Amino acid sequence: MTPGRHRQAGAAATVAVKWTSLDSGTTIHLKGSGGQADGQRVVSIRNLEKIFKPRRVVLIGIDKAPADLGRRVLSNLLGAGFRGIVYPVSFSVESVSGVPTYPDLASLPKIPDLAVICTPARDVPRVVQECGEAGIMGVVILSSGFREADAQGRRLEEEIAEVARRFEHMRIVGPNSLGIIVPDIGLNASQAVAAAKPGHLAFISQSHSLSNAILDWASDTGVGFSLFASLGNNLDIGYGDLIDYLGTDPNTKAIILYVQSIRHARRFMSAARSFACSKPIVAYKSGRFEGSARAALSHTGAIAGEDAVYSAVFERAGVVRVSELDDIFDVAEILASQRLPEGSRLAIIGNAGGPAIIAADALLSRRGKLAVLSEESMAQLNRVLPECWSHGNPVDLLDAAGPERFAAALDIVQQDPGIDAILVICASQPGIDSRTVAEVVVQAAEHSRKPLFAAWMGGARARKDIHYLTHAGVPAHATPEQAIRAFMHLVSYAHHLEILYETPRELPIRFTVHRKKLAKRFHACMQQRGSLTENEAKHLLKAYDIPVCDTCIAHSADEAVAAAAQIGYPVVLKLRSPEILHKIDIGGVALDLKDAQAVREAYEAMLLRLRADKLAARVDGVTLQRMMCPKDGLEMILGASKDPTFGPVIMVGLGGVATEVYCDHALGLPPLNERLARNMVESLRCWPVLQGYRGRPAVNIDHLIEVMIRFSCLIADYPEIREFDINPLLATPDGVIALDAAAVLDGATDQVSREPYEHLAIRPYPEQFIRRPRLRDGTQVTLRPIRPEDEPLWQELIASSSSESIRFRFRSIFKQATHQMAVKYCTIDYERELAMVVETRVDNVRRLIGVGQLITDLNHETAEYAVLVPDPWQGKGVGALLLDYCLVLAARWGISEVVAETDPENMRMLSLFHKRGFNSVIRREDEVVFLRKSLV
Repeated sequence: MTPGRHRQAGAAATVAVKWTSLDSGTTIHLKGSGGQADGQRVVSIRNLEKIFKPRRVVLIGIDKAPADLGRRVLSNLLGAGFRGIVYPVSFSVESVSGVPTYPDLASLPKIPDLAVICTPARDVPRVVQECGEAGIMGVVILSSGFREADAQGRRLEEEIAEVARRFEHMRIVGPNSLGIIVPDIGLNASQAVAAAKPGHLAFISQSHSLSNAILDWASDTGVGFSLFASLGNNLDIGYGDLIDYLGTDPNTKAIILYVQSIRHARRFMSAARSFACSKPIVAYKSGRFEGSARAALSHTGAIAGEDAVYSAVFERAGVVRVSELDDIFDVAEILASQRLPEGSRLAIIGNAGGPAIIAADALLSRRGKLAVLSEESMAQLNRVLPECWSHGNPVDLLDAAGPERFAAALDIVQQDPGIDAILVICASQPGIDSRTVAEVVVQAAEHSRKPLFAAWMGGARARKDIHYLTHAGVPAHATPEQAIRAFMHLVSYAHHLEILYETPRELPIRFTVHRKKLAKRFHACMQQRGSLTENEAKHLLKAYDIPVCDTCIAHSADEAVAAAAQIGYPVVLKLRSPEILHKIDIGGVALDLKDAQAVREAYEAMLLRLRADKLAARVDGVTLQRMMCPKDGLEMILGASKDPTFGPVIMVGLGGVATEVYCDHALGLPPLNERLARNMVESLRCWPVLQGYRGRPAVNIDHLIEVMIRFSCLIADYPEIREFDINPLLATPDGVIALDAAAVLDGATDQVSREPYEHLAIRPYPEQFIRRPRLRDGTQVTLRPIRPEDEPLWQELIASSSSESIRFRFRSIFKQATHQMAVKYCTIDYERELAMVVETRVDNVRRLIGVGQLITDLNHETAEYAVLVPDPWQGKGVGALLLDYCLVLAARWGISEVVAETDPENMRMLSLFHKRGFNSVIRREDEVVFLRKSLV
């Protein structure tokens, strides 16, 4: 749902809260805009059930013409077996195919849940108005002729949006939508040419024509859907809303997205990350190259094109991207049903050497790994296979291999600990019963702990075997390349989940300056500026404790010589101009100047070249810096570019003047932490060189990662920055240092009117909630939001809690918290939940002594509160501190009601809740007390 749908636009008034803990007497002032973490909630599934689970549907806009859109949709509604009621409304016909119509909405016997609009575009705003007045909260607009058509259509779409805002909870799919299909309830509110079968895949698309083609293809191949939705122009309901809605649907095992563009970046990222933690999302992005030619001034801007940004977005969200459209259903089925591999080490078993080599080539080209068979596996295979077998991986069983040979090889290879997955290739051979071989593979898969793939090559018989294998749960394909693609998508999904669940190391990142005070100074100087000079860019980097090579400014040859003598030779001389970003392209950089004469000659040569080339750029002297070229240094690039949809994107890679030629870069979305930054660096092709290669020492990777995190903080703090290059960033065994820097600005950015960090696609760590109160005994504590890096401290908190405290908090008893459990509570999405911890020092060691958690429902009306205080710290006011502060944050977040539940024996917490005005209801059969407190 778009901002303002829960409240009227502009209702996010400033909230000032004076909080006094009733237990400790601590008073803290909070001030900021209302809503979650200083902003309104933008994710909601409110009233989506009206659209996707309606009991009554009204179809508006049926005409006399046989090819009329309304007639086609009515035919689909009546022909799909919808178990609800359909009301056709027509202003021009009395009945359609014997079905009576109603003249208007006022004539309907009951209020429909869903309105399907098929009228001409010019009538749609009026019809939407009538739907709202009639109390219809779900609308699907199939009519076309809006934003996708022309300027007049754009104005009509804006009218619809204005009308919808008058009806607070109305939800709209479209306009220009193919429609929606929910096969499980027989709902086909679409203009589709083919019906959809029931299944467990949800398909969401923007494209009208592609949706029709996909439906036709799925019908032919037997693929079924839990939901099929065409978003059209997604005026209201977008990808994020539907992903969240499908996350509540047990019938949906995976989601397939066909993406042309994403309008609401943060909503999409939050929903996709939440869903992908438990079920897969597969995406196909069209228009891969159309946005790449946009004008960019920096190296980063040129490299971080639209397609590369979408790849980074999907990876951060845990979404698996496919590049072949015919892979989408196959990959979605595999991800939803197969075990995840521990890595990309694949064993290939087959009865033909050529196809096995093709598979190995395809695997290595996609950066997979050909598994190395263990000595034990080799010895066992030598005993059961003919002497002339391949004696390695791929395991060539030879042409005459029958089911027994396949079975023996599979049994051995499955036990090899150095293998993550297996591909079995069966090429049609005379005298070999391929169906029996397929049965062997199915039997092996049933008992295997590793994913098993199959490639059956041949004609009609092979196609029948593929059908048999697929229905038996073994991913089967007609070619080795298809099987390898499927395997690598599974590897990609496993890698995405590993990133989502991996706990980052805590790095000692502190800032020597106050970032907010610094930002106020820089925001002022950035207004109405097109760029930062090199000195200004380096000054900003230094403020974030990123090492830079200092520069001196000179306005004459004599000043340049004097500055060089002060710096020490050799030096680098560069033109100083805010209008020339790539100075080396015009001869504006002179390297390795070893004496005063060289400096003077370089200075004069640059000025002569400027005059000769008649450059109009404003030049304000030169800059000089020490020439740095250590033997073991590697030139990197670290930069940022602002994407129109997803905001800032961070890039790291091989740098220098040829950085775009190397094409060795990784992109990521801020904010970064140690885990995310390290993953970016490890994905580079130069990663082996960074680690140390052929006698070359490793660079200081930890310092590189720290600088990346600091840089991501800088980019997050300054929405004015459009592009920022640190190139080169010199990486050495001792550390990294920025040798050059440049920044391009959006000078007109109005920071005053913006929500903090609104320009980021992912809500960063809410530092503004950090407080440092005292407990009632005077103990100094830090009250702050939880971080992924807190997992070790959270585990210690659990370990120091009694079994009774664990049972009160989690409603169950466990001996030890697992990593997966810890990640669930420490790695949270600040867009939809918040966990506050109380931290203190015990014997100069950091300890968590309490954690309180608020989790909102998807409509952002109710938040569930839970708290755990370890036994040694109970009775000291920790629980009261957490509850009081979380209630304040919930009110600021726009929550209407806070609920909780606890054990009837937990008298201390029950007393605390009652003192804070919670009402309680005891359900004896479940031995649980339900508590709730209204905040409005």
